[in-house]
Amino acid sequence: MSELDVSLGYFLAVVAFGAVFRVLFRKWPCLIFASEFTTSFVLVACWLEVQTIIEIGEWAEGLGSDVTLTLRFVVLLTHGVICAGATGNPSLTLMNFLLLETPTLHTLLALAAQFLGAHLALIVAGYYWAMELNDMHIIKNLIFRECSTALSVSLVQGVYCECVCAFIFYLIYLSLRCRAALVRVPFFAAVLTLLSHAASGYTSAFLNPSLAYGLTFYCPGFTFTEYSVVYCLGPIIGKSNQKLFIIYKPLIKVHQ
Repeated sequence: MSELDVSLGYFLAVVAFGAVFRVLFRKWPCLIFASEFTTSFVLVACWLEVQTIIEIGEWAEGLGSDVTLTLRFVVLLTHGVICAGATGNPSLTLMNFLLLETPTLHTLLALAAQFLGAHLALIVAGYYWAMELNDMHIIKNLIFRECSTALSVSLVQGVYCECVCAFIFYLIYLSLRCRAALVRVPFFAAVLTLLSHAASGYTSAFLNPSLAYGLTFYCPGFTFTEYSVVYCLGPIIGKSNQKLFIIYKPLIKVHQ
């Protein structure tokens, strides 16, 4: 358990930083992009360690899939609790802009903050792994720049996978967004965990370009543009199809 104790300490430190940062900037609502920065940083920083446990811990330390699934769920649940009010997701931010729900300057600042948070998380995780606090981190530090890409299929199949997973999640999201947070947040975390696990052999269903940027854009196998097509275009198409489905569903019932 010492291996997981080190990871737990890292998770607590990242979450504490995110919580303190959000409290400090809560007094200035106009700096909403600062919340996007924190939300993206916390998610990517924690998910990088989860990915390390999945890639190395399962074969080097004998950790079972039940442990990694639980860690995914706990990270997503904690993220949903402490980062309420911010998406940390560039695809959602861009879709809100295209739907004329947010102004141009706000959108640009939010997008910049989200990717900046993801990049900072990657840097912090790199320094953390370089400390080599356990055997997993020793191995991770050796293969840091030779990571395995999360995109295990062709570009077309990758876009299709991200699109389908985004379509499913956003349908559930719209169905439960008016429910109490006590019900909504754990359910969303469970759905995202299951989608990520189901798509682990395809794209890992990040459904979040900044998360994908931090976890797989720097891995060899595909170019930056190809990664962008899959992990940016896929979720946007899925969300667009979901909105069309919501719009035309009443018309379909009428004709039936």
